[in-house]
Amino acid sequence: MTRVKICGITNWADAKLAVDAGADAIGLNFYAPSPRAVTPAAAWEIVRKLPPFVEAVGVFVNWSPATVDTLAGAIHLDAVQLHGDESPADVAVLAARHSVIKAFRVGNKFRASQLRGYREVAAFLLDSSRGGLWGGTGKNFDWSVARQAKRHGRIILAGGITPENVAEAIRAVKPYAVDVASGVESRPGKKDAAKLREMMREVERANLGLSRETQEHPRR
Repeated sequence: MTRVKICGITNWADAKLAVDAGADAIGLNFYAPSPRAVTPAAAWEIVRKLPPFVEAVGVFVNWSPATVDTLAGAIHLDAVQLHGDESPADVAVLAARHSVIKAFRVGNKFRASQLRGYREVAAFLLDSSRGGLWGGTGKNFDWSVARQAKRHGRIILAGGITPENVAEAIRAVKPYAVDVASGVESRPGKKDAAKLREMMREVERANLGLSRETQEHPRR
């Protein structure tokens, strides 16, 4: 069953909307130039109110492993998402202490073989590549690339996921999770309750369809 992470949460009201809609995880962005960025203090106010079984994921861009480790421990993050040019060595250091999601931007130069150097991670997040942005592009990429990448580990599918296309994405890729930010916003950094609910309904519908397909064709 595909899980759902709602990223770019900036306040408790939006976190609660995501939780109430049925999200499995929320993303807290510590990349200061992003319109969805939060301070460590604001993130802690959100994390401490989360119910059991909803994970808090911190999103970092080219922070030192020591600084990521310190902040993740201080505010009790469940996982860290590394969205920059972090080296395999730096990722390995953090993976020894935390659940790590390594993000990759899928552009013309991307090759799934790049993932082989990051064996310690819990999952890979694949996002679209656009004009130097570190995510939050709101654009799709060729999902066949994500299907190919699954041989290297769990795949979290990001990049332009919306209530209108999430069911198609799940059927096409069968990812471990989908990661959604702009697709459920009224504006950058502000979530839309109706879009969140519609997103979760579409995910549930897609998951139910995959479950039925597995029961009917267990060897596929």
